[in-house]
Amino acid sequence: MNVLPWHTSELKRLVADKPRLPHALLLRGLEGIGKMVFARALAQTLLCESPQPAGIACGKCAACHWFEAGAHPDYRQIEPDSLAEPGEEQGSDKKSGLHIAIEPIRALPDFIGISSHRGGLKVIVIHPAESLNVNAANALLKSLEEPPAQTVFLLVCHRPNSLLPTIKSRCQHIALPAPTHQSALAWLKAQGSAKPELGLAQTGNSPLAALKIDTDEYWKQREGFFRGIAGPNFDPLDVAELLRDTPIPNLLNWLQKWSYDLISLKYLGALRYNPDQQVVLAAAAARIDVLAAMRFHRDVVRLQRIVNHPLNARLFIERLLIECAELVHPAVVR
Repeated sequence: MNVLPWHTSELKRLVADKPRLPHALLLRGLEGIGKMVFARALAQTLLCESPQPAGIACGKCAACHWFEAGAHPDYRQIEPDSLAEPGEEQGSDKKSGLHIAIEPIRALPDFIGISSHRGGLKVIVIHPAESLNVNAANALLKSLEEPPAQTVFLLVCHRPNSLLPTIKSRCQHIALPAPTHQSALAWLKAQGSAKPELGLAQTGNSPLAALKIDTDEYWKQREGFFRGIAGPNFDPLDVAELLRDTPIPNLLNWLQKWSYDLISLKYLGALRYNPDQQVVLAAAAARIDVLAAMRFHRDVVRLQRIVNHPLNARLFIERLLIECAELVHPAVVR
């Protein structure tokens, strides 16, 4: 069983209070700090048939083997199709696969309405809970309003404000802490991360998110992005061609953090996300109009809502880079 070092004490605290565990927990905290890892560790612990003295899952009993193989009959994990493992059927959200549709939630009463196969608890993990579409959220609410015996819901949530208040009110909230920088850095190094310091800066000290982006392709594309926008002859259409194979979510993320650092340098003389680009960003910050930079940053944040399904990807990229060029080279663009 995996549990991250910065969440071990919270897992032990919940397990120690297992007899009084509520029927629904809302596990909330920053994205990328390991909330889903924690949810699965807690689920395995609740289903384990030979727990260790501290109550943690043994990892050796039949229940633990089934859980780790993804075959425990008393466990359900519900995620958007885009996050589901190959072969898992989650129910299709025909728009984008980014939301949890109603079908897997509608099937829950059949699962929770019968006795458990092993005579213990049944555990349902929903991740991320804010991705429930409206119909799915209302269907889940019915199960939470009349909680069945011997069933525990674990809702993993990055943005609690996006959840229905009625769902939040029926869960006990567990705020999982982010790791310290040193513990996150040590963990990333142990995983063999190539650029642990920069990865943590890029992800706001979220080690699992940092590990996810730590690939040669990601760093190469990011280097191309900065090389493209940093030169004195920055041509947005040429750079759009250069970045044509870059995933749009990555590009938008870089622009959001680039503009944040520009504003931070202008006001505070410090940057947060791109420490390896100090010289480039300082030169750009000296030229920008800070109000224009704030407007650009606000617009990029808003565009996150449609980042996975723009109507025309190429025009989307070109528009962003033209606005970027207007910000850092206003006289040239005009």
